[in-house]
Amino acid sequence: MLIRYGYQMTLACPQDTAFVARLSVHPERESDVVYEVPFHSTPAVQSSVFTDDFGTRSRRFVAPAGRLTVRADGLIVDNGKRDGVDLSAREVPIMALPASAMQFLLGSRYCETDLLSGIAWQMFGSVAPGWGRVQAICDFVHQHLVFSYPHARSTRTAFDAYQERIGVCRDFTHLAITLCRCMNIPARYVNGYLGDIGVPADPAPMDFNAWFEVYLGDRWHTFDARHNTARIGRIVIARGRDAMDVPMIHSFGAHRLESFAVTTVEVTGVLAPQDVAEQSWQQILPRLLLAA
Repeated sequence: MLIRYGYQMTLACPQDTAFVARLSVHPERESDVVYEVPFHSTPAVQSSVFTDDFGTRSRRFVAPAGRLTVRADGLIVDNGKRDGVDLSAREVPIMALPASAMQFLLGSRYCETDLLSGIAWQMFGSVAPGWGRVQAICDFVHQHLVFSYPHARSTRTAFDAYQERIGVCRDFTHLAITLCRCMNIPARYVNGYLGDIGVPADPAPMDFNAWFEVYLGDRWHTFDARHNTARIGRIVIARGRDAMDVPMIHSFGAHRLESFAVTTVEVTGVLAPQDVAEQSWQQILPRLLLAA
């Protein structure tokens, strides 16, 4: 399966302003990228890339006073499989967890384990440990919260979402992560592309998505409290403790987001497997852009 991905956004700044953007495909999927027009801007700005403590590729640049439009466009190969399900996956005793997972047991900026611990144990303490307990948490969050873009708020925490019973994908994710951590299950926040592949098209404008991963057995597993169903075509951009670690753009000064568009679509009917090997991307790309 081929998926076209990309973004375009326009930032307005009253003065020269430094930014850190986390918009690149995660290094773990780098080998799957078959073509990419990477980060570029109008007007052109210089930028540099570094990898943060969570393995996310981050880009620094200075936006000049006025408007700056940044964009990227690419094509990635995906196996076309839905998220894996492993009903036999077991919780790992804290003393047996890898050291790298320990930080994902703790409270963080948007995930107040201290405020939700009693609630979590009351609701899920009697649920059999393992995959089923995490799924029970997802079921609860999916039913407890109402998805609403107009009610999005950057300051809403997991406890706020629990009380207000409304939010967007990051709020579903924060609440599920927090409840998992309260039950001593390591859980980390994931941000990335997720198109309407294998599901009815969502009429709302495309956006980046948030989901989460938990450590069960001997590895991390994908869960999604907002959609609460196995999906096809996730493209990871960033991971962290919560949304504080993975902002799409972080500005060190005032700015206004004037426009924002995300592309995540399956490309079908325009490429045969041999095309990738036999033709140059200069030949193929116009067909992709017309088809997607």
